[in-house]
Amino acid sequence: MDCFRTRAFAKSGLAAAALLAGLFAASSAVRAADSDAVRQLREAVDSSARSPADKVRDKYRHPVETLSFFGIRPDMTVVEVWPFGGWYTAILAPYLREHGKLYAAAMDPQSKDREDVEVNGELHALFAAHPQMFDKVELTVLSPGKKMQLAPDGSADMVLTFRNVHNWVWDGTEKGVFAAMYRALKPGGILGVVEHRNNDPNFVPRKRGEAYTGEQYTIDLAQSVGFRLVARSPINNNPKDTKDYPKGVWTLPPSYAEGDKDRAKYAAIGESDRFTLKFMKPRS
Repeated sequence: MDCFRTRAFAKSGLAAAALLAGLFAASSAVRAADSDAVRQLREAVDSSARSPADKVRDKYRHPVETLSFFGIRPDMTVVEVWPFGGWYTAILAPYLREHGKLYAAAMDPQSKDREDVEVNGELHALFAAHPQMFDKVELTVLSPGKKMQLAPDGSADMVLTFRNVHNWVWDGTEKGVFAAMYRALKPGGILGVVEHRNNDPNFVPRKRGEAYTGEQYTIDLAQSVGFRLVARSPINNNPKDTKDYPKGVWTLPPSYAEGDKDRAKYAAIGESDRFTLKFMKPRS
């Protein structure tokens, strides 16, 4: 009996050891894949194809840390909502070019609005200047209240939006936009949101010119269309930002809305204080 027990314990010990070895190998493979994804992301951020003016802002926007927090990988299908001048697009496009897919949800190309025309023109000029970087980016449309087909429904692994929520609140289209982002994602897909933070977590920036937005308000907004909050990060916090400037957030860099007035002071503050939120579209 004792010998039988010894053999049984030995077998169970070997089985446990094999299981642990398998788990360790799987964990190591995941870490290696994650490490490789971050390495490729750093290469995209450090690329000589990015403009020096864009790179200067890395210290404020922390693109490697921000995108890593969201869990981006180079084989994902990603939607960037309202890329404007393409600051993040210049990182995402080369990162996703070989094994993933990038949709850039821009303004309505049929719009006659001056700002829409200018924003789309700037983005098209960027793409035309660097076709080797942007040739595989697919332009889609986010025109709140009109057309909001960011990507085929249920096709995206990740949707990203940077400093845009206040714009949709101004127009009263915020819930419709969040619903469109929800539709674009696969079950289990991730929504990454970065926005200027108001000191009042429930603040709603209804007036044009108010960009500092309530963090809890944004969480509630996302959850109202079905998203689940996964995590929040202090990556883009800036405690130097006093948020009491003559021309709002645009007083700070990179806009410097007051020109040379107190420019050194605003440069020392840096870009705005921002919250960084990670949401998931539930799997069921």
